[in-house]
Amino acid sequence: MTTGVQRRVGLMIPSSNTMMEADFTRGLPDGMTLHTARMYMRDTTRQGEERMLDEFALPAARDLGTVSPDVVVFGCTSAGALRGSDYDARLCAQISEVAGAPAISTIQSVRHAIRATGARRIGVVTPYVDELNAKIKSSIEDDGIEVVRIAGLGITENFTIAQVPRDTIVEFTVATLSDVDVDLVFASCTNFGAMAAIPGITRALGLPVVTSNQAVLAATVASAGQEAAV
Repeated sequence: MTTGVQRRVGLMIPSSNTMMEADFTRGLPDGMTLHTARMYMRDTTRQGEERMLDEFALPAARDLGTVSPDVVVFGCTSAGALRGSDYDARLCAQISEVAGAPAISTIQSVRHAIRATGARRIGVVTPYVDELNAKIKSSIEDDGIEVVRIAGLGITENFTIAQVPRDTIVEFTVATLSDVDVDLVFASCTNFGAMAAIPGITRALGLPVVTSNQAVLAATVASAGQEAAV
């Protein structure tokens, strides 16, 4: 749908993320434009994400405020889950105040997308190390949803996460979840090429799939009353 009014999306991403902008560029409909600010982060570890949150998140929000965005997206799933749901909500409030626009959290968008399916038992795959997986699991289970199994590839260099091939994501997901009884698959991380892997996972497991970028893209587009292009 094309409208006469352009809606500007401000996207805050870890500096080493090369996947999320591409997914948003493909998925945003006509009438929405993308404007990105980077938050310095090399390592997908607790230490790396803590530093990003404490030193670089609000300056990125401040920078995006200069383009007068209509909405701002905090584009890191695990950092949103790292300190719990209350912290994530406070962070979004701070981002909104600094940028002068409503803020959308990736982890909250994911939780909303999972709840909307009615799934009660889910399997989760990530590129992360176990310490970050535990935070993702805890965040999802706050909604009363059982994470039956969660497994990660153990990658700590964020740039490398985007290099994982689609077929590898499908194969890892099938190997991880083919022997468990779940209602849905969640593939976490905004720098993971999981959106492209959705058809392969669905064919192999016969299950619906939610990914970080899919969920937060849908929430972003919905904020403008439009439909995603993909």
